[in-house]
Amino acid sequence: MGKLDGKVAVITGGASGIGRATVRLFVQEGALVVFGDIEDAMAQRVATEVGPNATFLHADVTREEDIKMLVDHAEQKLGRLDCIFNNAGSGGASGLVEEIPVEGWDMTINLLLRSVFLGIKYAAPVMKRQGSGSIISTASVAGLQTGFGGHPYSTCKAAIVHLTRTVAMELGISGVRVNCICPGGIATGIFGRGIGLSAEGADRMAESLKPVFADLQPIKRSGLPEDIAQAALWLASDDSSFVNGHALVVDGGLTGGRQWAGDDPEASPLLAAIMQAFELQSQQDSP
Repeated sequence: MGKLDGKVAVITGGASGIGRATVRLFVQEGALVVFGDIEDAMAQRVATEVGPNATFLHADVTREEDIKMLVDHAEQKLGRLDCIFNNAGSGGASGLVEEIPVEGWDMTINLLLRSVFLGIKYAAPVMKRQGSGSIISTASVAGLQTGFGGHPYSTCKAAIVHLTRTVAMELGISGVRVNCICPGGIATGIFGRGIGLSAEGADRMAESLKPVFADLQPIKRSGLPEDIAQAALWLASDDSSFVNGHALVVDGGLTGGRQWAGDDPEASPLLAAIMQAFELQSQQDSP
C-alpha cells in the first residue's frame, strides 16, 4: 500500500532533477501524476519509464494557460487534484546588481515566482471544492540566507517562502495545506543550465557535482533529487496532515551555522579564540 494511493498530483518541471525524482516516487507510492515540462524528449522518457500512471503534457510555466491546462487535465480527466508541486525553475539571471538586465530580472521573476503564484491560483479552487489538498512549492536555502544564489533567484525564493505562509493562512480553513521545501546543495542540472548547457548536458553534469557538494554541510555527501522527492512525498501524504505554512529545510545542515571543528581548535577561529582566552584566564587565576 502506497502513501499516495488514490491521489492525483500535478508536478511542474518533471523531466529532470527534483521533478523527475518526484514523478518517479509519487507513481511508486500510488499516485496518478500529471507532469509538465518544456523538454519534450526527456519528459517522454520519464513517462515511458514510469508507465501509464504518469501523463506528460508540454507546459511552459511562464505561460498562464499552460499551468491552467495541467490543473484542468487533472480535474477533468482524473477527477480531482490532491497535490500540486510547483517545482519548475532555473538559476535565472545573475551578476552584480548594477549589471543585471531588466529583462533578465523579469524573466527570472516570471519563471520562479509568478509560476508558483499561478500554480497556487489554479489549484486552490479545485482543492477548496474538495475540502482537501496539498500545495507544495520549491523554494531554497537562498530564500532564507544570503550567499546561496544570485539576487533575482534569492529574491524569488524568499518570496515563495512568505507566499507559502500567507496563502496557508487563507486556505487552511478549507482543508488545504500550503508548504514549501528549501533545498540546500542538491546535485541537479540547474547549475549546468545556468552556464548555458543544454538540458541533457546539464543533466549529465549533475553527477560531477556530487563530490563538489559533499563537503558543504555536516552530512558528508551531496544532496540528491531523491532527498527532495522524499520531502515532497511527506508533504503530499496524509502523514503531514497537521503541517501548514511551513518551509521545510532539506540541506544536510548547510544553514545551521559554522561546522563543528571537533577536537581541533585550529580548524575553527572562533573556537581557537575561546580556547586561548580560557588558557589566559587559567594562567591569571593560578597562584
